[in-house]
Amino acid sequence: MSSAPPANAFDTIAEIIAETANVDRAKITPEAHVINDLGIDSLDFLDIVFEIDKRFGVKVPVEAWTEQVNSGKAPAEQFFVMGSLATRIEELVAAKQG
Repeated sequence: MSSAPPANAFDTIAEIIAETANVDRAKITPEAHVINDLGIDSLDFLDIVFEIDKRFGVKVPVEAWTEQVNSGKAPAEQFFVMGSLATRIEELVAAKQG
């Protein structure tokens, strides 16, 4: 297993969501909100995060993200809109390698 990040985090995450939550790949756009637009429930989201952890070799801090959103410290869009989610994952991969 290689530790190099996938060429495109967004495509990899979209693939994971399509496979895990049975969402039409065409509906998964950078602007799509994981929960509101794609209809992913919290259990499916945990499965998706687990798969992201595995494929990217990182630990997604989903509890910390949820806490920030619930406490008003960060907008949900910062973590749960596909484009932003892909960016956060790329940051986690970069931090791990750095």
